Amino acid sequence: MNKIKTSPLLPEEFVVEQISENEANIIAFPFETGYAVSLAHPLRRFLLSSSVGYAPVAIKIEGAKHEFDSVRGMLEDISDFIINLKGVRFKLKDDTTSAEIDYSFTGPCVIKGSDLETDEVEIVTPNAFLATLNEDATLNFSIKVYQGIGYVPSEDIREELDEGYIALDAFFTPVRKATYTIDNVLVEDNPSFEKVVLNIVTDGQISPLDAFRNALEVMHAQLRVFSSEISIKSPAKIERAEESPVLKKLTASVDELGLSARSFNCLDRSDIKLIGEIALMSTNDLKNVKNLGKKSYEEIVEKLNDFGFEVGADFPDEVISAFKKKIEA
Repeated sequence: MNKIKTSPLLPEEFVVEQISENEANIIAFPFETGYAVSLAHPLRRFLLSSSVGYAPVAIKIEGAKHEFDSVRGMLEDISDFIINLKGVRFKLKDDTTSAEIDYSFTGPCVIKGSDLETDEVEIVTPNAFLATLNEDATLNFSIKVYQGIGYVPSEDIREELDEGYIALDAFFTPVRKATYTIDNVLVEDNPSFEKVVLNIVTDGQISPLDAFRNALEVMHAQLRVFSSEISIKSPAKIERAEESPVLKKLTASVDELGLSARSFNCLDRSDIKLIGEIALMSTNDLKNVKNLGKKSYEEIVEKLNDFGFEVGADFPDEVISAFKKKIEA
C-alpha cells in the first residue's frame, strides 16, 4: 500500500548551468512521469513568443524615398542596407521603451553595429556589418527603435509612421533558441521519475535566466484567470430573462425602427435583422457596417434612442445570453 499516493511528488532540485554569457541550461527534478513535458513545452513556447526585446521598426534615409532606392557613394543598395540593419540587435538604455536616433557618416568608412551605439542605445552585436561608404559619400539616417514581443510585419507598422520613414519588419524576440530534453532520474528505488533540461540561447539583449524568469511570469499571469471565482449562470435566471420586456424589444425586427430605405438596406445587406443586434454593437462596429454613411448612422442612432436603447449599451449577462439563444434558435 506504500505505492498509493494522494498527491504528486513536488520537485525540489533547481540548477542553473551557465554555458556562456548568452546560453544556459535550466535544470529541475524530480517530476512525476509525464509532468516534465507538460511544464517544459509551454515554457518553451512562452520563451519564444513572449520574451521582451528591442528592434528597429522604421528608418528614414536622407535622399531615399523607398527601400529600393540607392544612396550616392554607398556600395550597398537601400534594400541590402535594411537587411543588414535587421541583423543589428539594439538594447535601449534607462528602461525606455522607444527611441528615435539620428546618425551621420562620411566616407570612406565601413559602418558596423558598434558605430550605432549612443547614449540612448546599446548595441549587443557590435561586429554586425551595415554598409561601405566611399570617399565622397555622406549617409544621414534616423532609426526608430521600439520595445516589443514576437514579430510584427511592416504592414502593421506603416500606417503609424511619420512621413519619410520606411517601415521595417520588427523581430523583437531576444531568445534565439529554446529546447528541452527529458531524462529519467532515480528516486529511492523508482527510476521512472523525470528531469527537465531546458537549454536557452539569447542574442544578448537579455540573459537566459532573465528570459526564463519572464516566461514564468507570463505563464503565471495567463493561468491566473482560472483562479478567479467561477460564475455559473442559473437556468432560472435565463428563463426569467427570456420573459423580460427588454428581451422582447431586443428581439423585435429592425422594421419597427421606421428607418429610411437607404439605412434599412445597409443593415439588411449586412444580415442585421433584429434591433438587439444593433444595440449590442459598439459605436465603431456600427460605423463600420459596409456602405453605411454618416447620415444613415446618425438616423439609426436617433431611431434606436427613440426605441429606448443606445448603441453599445450594457445589458445584464442573462439578457445577453437569452438573446443569443433566441438568435441561435
